[in-house]
Amino acid sequence: MLRIIYLQTEVQAELQRISDRASDTAALQSQENIVQEIVTTVKHQGDRALVDYTKEFDHQTITPEKFRVRGSELDAAYQQLSKDLIHAIQLACQQITAFHRQKIPKSWVQFAEDEIVLGQRYTPIDQVGLYIRGGRAAYLSTVLMSIIPAKVAKVPRIVMVTPPGENLKINPAVLVAAQEAGVDEIYRLGGAQGIAALAYGTATIPPVDFIAGSGNTYVNLAKKIVFGKVGIDSLTSGSEIVIIADENANPVYIAADLIATAAQDYLAAPILLTNDTEMAHQVQQEVLHQLSNHPLKTLTEKSISHYGLIGVVESLEIAATLSNFFAPKHLALHLSEPWDLIEQIRHAGTIFMGESTPEAVGHYLAGPNHILPTSGTARFASALGVETFLKQSSVIEYSSTALKKMSSTLQILARAEGRLSHTDSIRFRTEEQ
Repeated sequence: MLRIIYLQTEVQAELQRISDRASDTAALQSQENIVQEIVTTVKHQGDRALVDYTKEFDHQTITPEKFRVRGSELDAAYQQLSKDLIHAIQLACQQITAFHRQKIPKSWVQFAEDEIVLGQRYTPIDQVGLYIRGGRAAYLSTVLMSIIPAKVAKVPRIVMVTPPGENLKINPAVLVAAQEAGVDEIYRLGGAQGIAALAYGTATIPPVDFIAGSGNTYVNLAKKIVFGKVGIDSLTSGSEIVIIADENANPVYIAADLIATAAQDYLAAPILLTNDTEMAHQVQQEVLHQLSNHPLKTLTEKSISHYGLIGVVESLEIAATLSNFFAPKHLALHLSEPWDLIEQIRHAGTIFMGESTPEAVGHYLAGPNHILPTSGTARFASALGVETFLKQSSVIEYSSTALKKMSSTLQILARAEGRLSHTDSIRFRTEEQ
């Protein structure tokens, strides 16, 4: 049952505990040792290590020739899906692409006096590896959300890795989504060994420059270990939602949204903050009612009991303050006037405005990315986007006139830092020969 807490200090303490849910130091140290061994082995043994680890962790026998998904399997995937599903994937592609095209930063050049030119250029990363988790679900929406921003950024080589299922098969919906989004290569590899293969390359898999995507703890730790050799996006943990609701909210909708988050994994955190005690109790009972025949009842009840919370607070402003403290992946404002509160929201991955905007809209179709910061990292991180796959370079040009004009100031600053060679580089250019 979702716990109800009334004291603000206790609500805040519980939010802190939930935020720290994936950071058991002792467990992580043990897992990190294991992952470090996997990464090192793949780095030195390449394909041989990938074959062994696929056998050990995915319980599948594979040869290096089978790592890459070939054209016949990609073509066959379309035949295994309904026309309605293919159309839905294509529509989602269009929506997500249209959104991300609005986010492309523009290169610029500025011409100042004395023939000084300043500017900034944005160029795509050459090679990007995207990790798509496996398991019981077909994460086709994550495929779209991962590949499309990289495609819009015009990354020349986009690689996807995902764990193989039974008989080395990959869910056909995942394969169709990847093709519609514009992937270049797909490999059946999972876990820390898949991340290591992307970072260091093997005889059959060329390395990449940047890795994005979420997986289990082993995947997160592997990304952390290879960072520096390659770039990475954020390290994410279980999903989470904070719902802020007033007395006019619909408890049926709130319960459904909380359960939708709780059903995703055992680390999911479904949280309601409300200024109405009656609403808190109505939602608590409605969650029990909706769970009675839920197909994922055991998993959902586990995440609710460990990381679920209903906090009753004095005002919506306090709810906003607590939400900012938690900095959730998803924030839903089930309010009569949600726009009245949004100026007080500082930290959230995605904000869902009003009760007619469930998380599912953002997860599948609206366009904004659902690969978002978790566990409080929305305080400093943002969603995966086009800018994730772009690098910026500054452009500077000084004319001889401009350099002479600024030479004295430049040399004073260089000498102050003890950079005498910098001083010489200026002096040689500006002194009369």
